[in-house]
Amino acid sequence: MPVAVFVSLLSVVLDLLGLLARSERANTLAILVLRQQLRLLQRTHAPTPRRSWWEKLPLTLLAGNLNQRATDSRARLSHSLLLFSPETVLRWHRDLVRHKWTFRHRLASGRPRIDLELERLIVRLARENPRWGYSKIEGELRKLRYSIGRSTIRVVLKRWHLPAAPVRARQSTTWRAFLRQHQQHLLACDFFTVETLQLKTVYVLFFIKIGTRRIHLAGCTQHPTVTWVTQQARQLVWNLREEGRVLLFLLHDRDAKFPTSFNAVFASERMKGILTPYRAPNANAYAERWVRSVREECLDHLLIINEQHLHYVLREYIQYYNQARPTRA
Repeated sequence: MPVAVFVSLLSVVLDLLGLLARSERANTLAILVLRQQLRLLQRTHAPTPRRSWWEKLPLTLLAGNLNQRATDSRARLSHSLLLFSPETVLRWHRDLVRHKWTFRHRLASGRPRIDLELERLIVRLARENPRWGYSKIEGELRKLRYSIGRSTIRVVLKRWHLPAAPVRARQSTTWRAFLRQHQQHLLACDFFTVETLQLKTVYVLFFIKIGTRRIHLAGCTQHPTVTWVTQQARQLVWNLREEGRVLLFLLHDRDAKFPTSFNAVFASERMKGILTPYRAPNANAYAERWVRSVREECLDHLLIINEQHLHYVLREYIQYYNQARPTRA
């Protein structure tokens, strides 16, 4: 198809160049019209073929020029057009003109769009400060020497699917937002079990600092009694004192292995215990994710002999784990 279009248009151009020196412009155009019809007949054996737009275009242009330049244009067209009637070719020409003037141009309207850097700054202020309304964001931007209207801020936030301040404030009080805002002062703990070679169940208690993702192995035991769990809590509190870390919240599930004395140890250090909802492991997602990591990367590839063997393996793995992960800010 592209080759045929190119050959057809090139033939018309060569004919025009060859007959350009002649004086009678109308006769020249009439000859070109006849030659173009002859080419159409050479490409098909049908007496009245249906032509595509690229075949109609050269003939229409030539017939239009002949109609404008010749004195007896109607008679010239009647003698020159043998395959099609003059009304047909003129209708083709009118269609070309109509499509030319009815082409839809996309006109730029409205105010110009603001810079992408400023738009990202508006979105950042809205996300990090969910209680700020349009006027508050406008005032903060003026402090940074950005002159922007309140309505423009509303349009930008709507484009990024960010609701108004009251709705954003309600959305920000989710569990995920709470963990993100207090992760530097949040400590989580959990139990998981490991089956030994003699099919004995060993319980592992660990703590994870959400802000740094550092793991502290409290201990391994086959009998997680109240006394044992409370003692592990005291041991962790002493370690935190030596490190000088300030943690305000302790997150764990509602397992019966966490007695009241366990929370009392942390309450003495002004740490508030937060219990996850029932049957909601995702509420303690960081601890659950680490259990998956230690199983897939270590425990699933080993046969644990006894409690001492498990403690040694976990201690070595946690040392590697803490060193391989960079400290998060």
